[in-house]
Amino acid sequence: MADTKVLVIDDDINICELLRLYLEKEGFSVISVNDGEAALTAFKAEEPDIVLLDIMLPKLDGWQVCREIRKFSDTPIIMLSAKGETFDKVLGLELGADDYVTKPFDTKEIVARIKSVLRRTNASSGAPADNGEVKEVNYDKLSINLTNYVLKVDGKQIDTPPKELELIYHLASHPNKVFTRDQLLDEVWGFEYYVDSRTVDVHIKRLREKLKGVSDKWELRTVWSVGYKFEVKE
Repeated sequence: MADTKVLVIDDDINICELLRLYLEKEGFSVISVNDGEAALTAFKAEEPDIVLLDIMLPKLDGWQVCREIRKFSDTPIIMLSAKGETFDKVLGLELGADDYVTKPFDTKEIVARIKSVLRRTNASSGAPADNGEVKEVNYDKLSINLTNYVLKVDGKQIDTPPKELELIYHLASHPNKVFTRDQLLDEVWGFEYYVDSRTVDVHIKRLREKLKGVSDKWELRTVWSVGYKFEVKE
């Protein structure tokens, strides 16, 4: 991972140094900045592969930085914060963050999460599956390609974060099957994730915004008190 560049954004210099030491030990290249404005400047100049972003920053807070980055880039973002309330986690995910870690954190957990996110996003390079199989499902005006991480709606490619695409692919690959939130967390996010069920709700909400009104032949449905399903209509 010597060529993998991590941008660490935190106003606590000690935390930046701690993360730099551990991440460089794991073979990452690390750039650190300590305020929101410097974060945006460094992001554009350095083009990192992943961002560790604190929320409480001077000049521009982490929410603003995340929002600005998402206007022009899908680079993975992991939010770092002393705030552990569900609202803060959900807000970060709604703004486009890929994961959320509450301080104080274990540096081994940070490394594990970075590797997990990068494994997913590296799939977007277009490399075929080991057996050469193309993972794709198609419905009326909808194409979901998990091999190349491409979502097309009515023939147009839609920018979609990896986890959203994995979620809709999983649901659409099992039409009319109901999944609980816990099942989706286990089968889509995997054991290495430390997220709660609201994470699923946030991703479903964003997918619905992308898929609203596209076709009357299928629907991303809520099954109240149970979970979600990709309903295909006869």
